Amino acid sequence: MIKIFNWVTKETSIDFMKARKIAYAFSGLCFIASLALMGTRSFNYGIDFSGGILIEVKSAQVIDVEEMRKTLEVVGLDDLNLQSIGQDGTEVMIRAQAKNLDEKGQMQAVNSIKAALGTTYEYRRVELVGPQVGHELKLDGIIAAALAILAISAYIWVRFEWQFALGAMAGLIHDVCIVCGLVSLFDIDFSLTTVAAILTFAGYSMNDTVVTFDRVRENLRKYKKMPQYELLNKSFNDILSRTILTGITTLLACASLYFFGGKALQSFSFPLFWGILLGTYSSIYVSGVILNFFDLHRTSEEVKVSPFGNA
Repeated sequence: MIKIFNWVTKETSIDFMKARKIAYAFSGLCFIASLALMGTRSFNYGIDFSGGILIEVKSAQVIDVEEMRKTLEVVGLDDLNLQSIGQDGTEVMIRAQAKNLDEKGQMQAVNSIKAALGTTYEYRRVELVGPQVGHELKLDGIIAAALAILAISAYIWVRFEWQFALGAMAGLIHDVCIVCGLVSLFDIDFSLTTVAAILTFAGYSMNDTVVTFDRVRENLRKYKKMPQYELLNKSFNDILSRTILTGITTLLACASLYFFGGKALQSFSFPLFWGILLGTYSSIYVSGVILNFFDLHRTSEEVKVSPFGNA
């Protein structure tokens, strides 16, 4: 363990830029695949967005999910979905679409479910969301994510230059799109909790990107005659130990949430875990390497590099 720590913290000279074309291809394929997944599979929208009824019940004994499903068929709800949660099989999440029911009708449906199940269960959670509210929440979530990306890009533009803002926006769109594709692929509930996770890892990813950009800008001032290719490589190596140590620490926390937090936290911990992993990657191989398409050097003393010669 000490040897690994010493390797991470020592000064490195890895040629990150050498693999930039492979990174372009990998990121492009992942991005296109994510768009295809979202277009063909869509999302498993949670109650927040789709509208309906969510009830969590607990029993003193292990619950037979199939037997419970047969019991609830008499209620006559659309898309009834039962899912065992927890480790011991004594808890079940009941979800049902109620698109044509108003609030009063949904309450009647909840009472019908309780009457069908009887008094042997403890009702730990009951949620009702109308279809109109669900649609509004979905729209608000999309707007929130889009505004966050635009606001972060504007901040980078003000703090650095437009080339850096372009790289930051490319990294954010890359991360958000691929994580959404993974959520669709693995059929994770897409709810307001998922939107919160997206906004969280967007902030984390941007923090990593700002650290990288700060080092690039510092080296631009410090090494005025260093070729841009080498300068970007040096900048990435300078922040490598910080990136790895911060990333591993955060990923361990997210992994704990995913594996031990139960089903209720999965819609938050799953996108957050992959978002942090992708954010660490994209801060170098998306937001960082895209800078090599531009001539970042400004003064007459600097070595000029063709904007597309080394990209």
